[in-house]
Amino acid sequence: MRKIAQLLVFLVLLMVFPKGNAQEENRKFLDDFKGTASITQNGISLVPSFSLGDPALLFDLKFTKGRVSFEPDMRFALEGKPWSFLFWFRYKAIQKEKFSLRVGAHPALNFRTVSVFRDGQSEELLESRRYLAAEIVPTYKISEKVSIGMYYLRGQGFDEGVKTTNFLVLNSSFTNLFISEQFYFNISPQVYYLKTDDDKGYYAVGFITLAKKDFPLSISAILNKAIDTEIVPEDDFTWNISLVYSFGGINRRMFKQKI
Repeated sequence: MRKIAQLLVFLVLLMVFPKGNAQEENRKFLDDFKGTASITQNGISLVPSFSLGDPALLFDLKFTKGRVSFEPDMRFALEGKPWSFLFWFRYKAIQKEKFSLRVGAHPALNFRTVSVFRDGQSEELLESRRYLAAEIVPTYKISEKVSIGMYYLRGQGFDEGVKTTNFLVLNSSFTNLFISEQFYFNISPQVYYLKTDDDKGYYAVGFITLAKKDFPLSISAILNKAIDTEIVPEDDFTWNISLVYSFGGINRRMFKQKI
C-alpha cells in the first residue's frame, strides 16, 4: 500500500509540474486545469471536526470541461502513508449571475493503520475503507465580495466504521478583502450540523486565507469549535495552519496577462 501511495504522489507531482508539450495538450482537451498543494501541521478533513492529528500533505486538483469537472482530493501523512482519497465528479447545474447550483458525487477511500497478529507476532497493516457520497451546493452572490449558501453531503460507508453521514452547512464567504494594494484575505464563517449513524453534533467553523496578489503561495487556517456534540472521540476545538501553493489555471492567466 505504501508503494501505491508513493506512485500517487509521483503522478500528482507530474501533474503539478507538467512538461510544456503535455501542458499544451491538456489545454486542448480541457477548458481549465488548476489545483493546490498544501502542507499543514494538522490534516483536517472535508468535515472539519475530523482531523488526522498529525502533519499532512494535501493535493486538490480540478480538471474542467464545460460544466463538468473531475476533482481528485488526496491527503497523505508526511511520512508517505495515505490518509484519504476522494474522487469528485461535479456538475454546475445552474450558473446565473447571482445564483448557482452545483451537484456532485464521489467514491472515496479512507485509510487507517491496524495491528494484526501473524505467526505469533504483531504486525501493522494499512487498511482501506470504502465510501460513496453525494453533495448539493446552492450559492447566492450578494455582491462581488460577499456570498451566502448551503452545503449538504450524504455519505454511505461499506466497511467497518461509520455507515451513514449527514453533513449540512450554512455558510458565508467574504473574498478579496484588501489589506493593502498587494495583500488581501478571504474569510468564510460557517455553522454546520453533523450526524454519523445515531450520533449528532453542532459546530461553528471559520476558514481564513491570507494571500498576495499575483503570487502562488498563500497561508490559510481552519478554526473549528464544537457547540454541542455526541460524536466521540471528539476534540472540542480543532485548528490548523497551512502553506498553500496554487498552480495551473491561475498561473496560466497570470502568464497571459504578463505577455
